[in-house]
Amino acid sequence: MRSIPIATACAIYHKFFCEIDLDAYDPYLVAMSSLYLAGKVEEQHLRTRDIINVSNRYFHPDSEPLELDSRFWELRDSIVQCELLVLRVLRFQVSFQHPHKYLLHYLVSLKNWLNRYSWQRSRVSIAAWALLRDSYHGALCLRFQAQHIAVAVLHLALRAYGVEVPAEAEAEKPWWQVFSEDLTKPIIDNIVSDLIQIYTMDTEIP
Repeated sequence: MRSIPIATACAIYHKFFCEIDLDAYDPYLVAMSSLYLAGKVEEQHLRTRDIINVSNRYFHPDSEPLELDSRFWELRDSIVQCELLVLRVLRFQVSFQHPHKYLLHYLVSLKNWLNRYSWQRSRVSIAAWALLRDSYHGALCLRFQAQHIAVAVLHLALRAYGVEVPAEAEAEKPWWQVFSEDLTKPIIDNIVSDLIQIYTMDTEIP
């Protein structure tokens, strides 16, 4: 899947469990249905058979693809029925504005500001995209504006590699406020804090 359909699937999944108790439905079934629905929303249609086989391989790494037997058709029907449930719970509001296009624009702008050698030597771009991708492990996409998330992951990537934006000290306002006028430092700090918490959570999963 492309990055935007994956992001939409994650947003659907997190939004569903913001409305419904986690113990009420099988999270793996909801995840499969979220992928299936996101493929439709973002026009990258996925076959239910592919989703079922990939999920089955996740739980049983050495297994063969499932035969088209009664078990397969039961799983397929479960995904379709769960998709309808997700749509009803989310009141058919399954379109999202993602930070990806903003991050791309900000990276291009920063690349033109920075020294070419400093930019090529650092891995800021790769790190920023990785941070954005990982942010979807949590519900940041639902709590913060897309532009703010894009700036925050870029801010964290720059700090991680010790890259400074030229003339930032002399500028009338911070570089990140040039990209998003309503953004404040506390918002950036909250996003970064939540993102770091996601990494902490991942290390605690058995």
